[in-house]
Amino acid sequence: MGLPSDVTAIAALQHGVISLQQAVAAGLTQRRVGWRVRSGRWQRVHARVYATSTGPLPFEALVWAAILRAGRGAVASHRTAAYLDGLCDDPGPVVHVTVPADRHVRSRIDGVCVHYAHRLARTRHPTRVPPRTRTEETVLDLVDATHRPQDVETWVTSACQRRRTTPERLADALALRKKIRWRPMLESMLSDVAEGAQSPLELRHLHAVERGHGLPRGHRQRRVNGGRVIWVDVDYDRYALRVELDGRVGHTDEGRFRDRHRDNRATTDGHATLRYGHADVFGDPCGVAAEQGRVLQDRGWTGRPRACGSGCHAP
Repeated sequence: MGLPSDVTAIAALQHGVISLQQAVAAGLTQRRVGWRVRSGRWQRVHARVYATSTGPLPFEALVWAAILRAGRGAVASHRTAAYLDGLCDDPGPVVHVTVPADRHVRSRIDGVCVHYAHRLARTRHPTRVPPRTRTEETVLDLVDATHRPQDVETWVTSACQRRRTTPERLADALALRKKIRWRPMLESMLSDVAEGAQSPLELRHLHAVERGHGLPRGHRQRRVNGGRVIWVDVDYDRYALRVELDGRVGHTDEGRFRDRHRDNRATTDGHATLRYGHADVFGDPCGVAAEQGRVLQDRGWTGRPRACGSGCHAP
């Protein structure tokens, strides 16, 4: 006997997953649902939640199963929502869902981490499926859950760099939250990202090298036109100095070839180029500041780097 058309339609919308309550409301009896599971036509994913197929389930189906099992008002959130919205490339080992704080999910759900929120009616995205939190709220949820400042930088800059949100929208969402971990750092970061810093490496250079040692203020992510448009990570145009900050991705093989051409072009235009990576900026910001300061002085800067602390060797 075939399935009622409503059952087929609901399962199609939910990546092949349906709850017992939905199946019964669409015309199946509990007995027929049980028979389909026992006969191998369906498989049980969670209590009272089934996949209308056999074999491994795609990630979206696992998300739907977690949402249906968590019940009324549940949405994907945290790293799961981040993965669905393209904020990260790894969904992590468990599915994260958030449910309204006015009720409690009694039983533990295998492979699912359940969160609770009073503001879910406001933070839920109005149209996306599977249901999930808004992008800005997802970023703030992840920031609130992390214990490392480096992860705060990573989530904020990744969301902005991948053009999933903007510093202004994140700041608006932050203003509506009464309590959140890392608020002072987050407010400072959003201001910095709005100025053009697009990665934790660039933020570290801005804080620990440039501001920390009193160097001149550079222009970040500057577009330079010519025979070929290029982007400069930090441009000290007044002193004809450019600083390129290279992460571990995108600067090998062809990336390294493009870097060489960009540096050579800058030299022929009268600019000097300094290039630093993570080990330089995170491992020895004082040494970077000292070197950068010497080049700036050679090109007309009348100041000098200041000490960022008692053990600083930049001056």
